[in-house]
Amino acid sequence: MYEEIKRKLKNAEKIVFFTGAGMSTESGIPDFRSKQGLYRDRYFNGYPPEHILSRSFFSEYPQIFYNFYFEKILHAGANPNDGHKAIALLESKGFEVTVITQNIDGLHTKAGSSAVIELHGSVYRNYCTKCNKRFKLEYLESFKPDIPLCDECSNIVRPDVILYEEPLDQELFARAVSRIAGADILFAIGSSLTVFPAAGLLDYFKGEMLVIINRDTTGYDKKADFIINESCGTVLKDLTGY
Repeated sequence: MYEEIKRKLKNAEKIVFFTGAGMSTESGIPDFRSKQGLYRDRYFNGYPPEHILSRSFFSEYPQIFYNFYFEKILHAGANPNDGHKAIALLESKGFEVTVITQNIDGLHTKAGSSAVIELHGSVYRNYCTKCNKRFKLEYLESFKPDIPLCDECSNIVRPDVILYEEPLDQELFARAVSRIAGADILFAIGSSLTVFPAAGLLDYFKGEMLVIINRDTTGYDKKADFIINESCGTVLKDLTGY
């Protein structure tokens, strides 16, 4: 199986990696829905995590939101693992590689990938909810554990990430559709493929080979040419020769 995937990779012109939270667990960042994920605890300060990560909750209870965000979501000290590095290595070898990620941790960029579409935003970008001034992550963290406030207008600064009740950026989504539709090979890695509309991007793939790498089964397994239920980092390191 690996040899066939390697052969296809060697001859591919356009490769897309669609990555989810499982891509970053090997960097010490917990996922959401696994047995060890963030949602295993049904409540945080009396509220379900899914509710805390919603637009309405952020607006009504920003302090509780930031308590959860600083404690559970931010992992600024995390480093790219072998999987992130293997994908970046393919690009450095001259392949046309696009990463489309549901993750907000910035690890693909840290690893060296340049064509990264962050569907759900990034913790490294933040902005004032009133004047829209932009801030780096370090500014946000300087307020920990308090609510970050803008140094221009004193209003709340929020992460540039997609919360529940908020739509995806349609320009980014359209770009992701275009890249997947034009890909020769698509890897879906570390995602349960249950979060829509992002997971629905796989329906646009018409290329030669779909490979799913995930520890658990997914809703798209029947459509895959190859399914590998092993460590993302180990598999990608082997496939790319990293």
